[in-house]
Amino acid sequence: MTATVTPFVRNEITSTEARGFALYVGIDEATAEANGTSLGAIVAALRNTLDSIAPGLASETFASVALAKTGSGGRNVDVVRAALSDPKALERLVDKTEEDPAKGVVVDLQRRKVFIDGDKADLTSKEFCVLEYLVRHQGITISREELITTLWNCGGGQDIYGRTIDVHIRRLRSRLVGYEDIIRTSRGEGYRFDKHPDVLIEGI
Repeated sequence: MTATVTPFVRNEITSTEARGFALYVGIDEATAEANGTSLGAIVAALRNTLDSIAPGLASETFASVALAKTGSGGRNVDVVRAALSDPKALERLVDKTEEDPAKGVVVDLQRRKVFIDGDKADLTSKEFCVLEYLVRHQGITISREELITTLWNCGGGQDIYGRTIDVHIRRLRSRLVGYEDIIRTSRGEGYRFDKHPDVLIEGI
């Protein structure tokens, strides 16, 4: 008896249409809590906004919390995209493993230099002073008052007071392109550096 095999012919896609969109939000529970909210509250607020723009649209939404291994490196939004199997994000992760192993942040405390993906970051002495102090006290939230004292000891000068610390932190983060989240904010308390897989500390 001879079996007849019918070849499978894939239907070619000749046209596409937009049926919705995905919005990836990179925020962890600790950051949400530090800002006086929660992931559930943010989702609810977004749904309410959608419903106000187009009544009934909220019922056509689906929210999924992205779970990632504790300590996963990189920007939160990139970790979220990879956890939710965004094809482009997964493709970048594969590419990254094949790239130069120098990828990431290197903080050289002895030479007082910082390298981002192999390139030297142009930090001012004040910015490096803040980063070094946070790195040497990793995992501990440092108050603004303590950072003010630190900058004074580094020769910060008369312009160091109160909220100017926030300005220095903002500028420091702007130097850490792609790795801004290595400096964490504890709302109402201060700032901290958590152990981060993308960061290599030398000279400690």
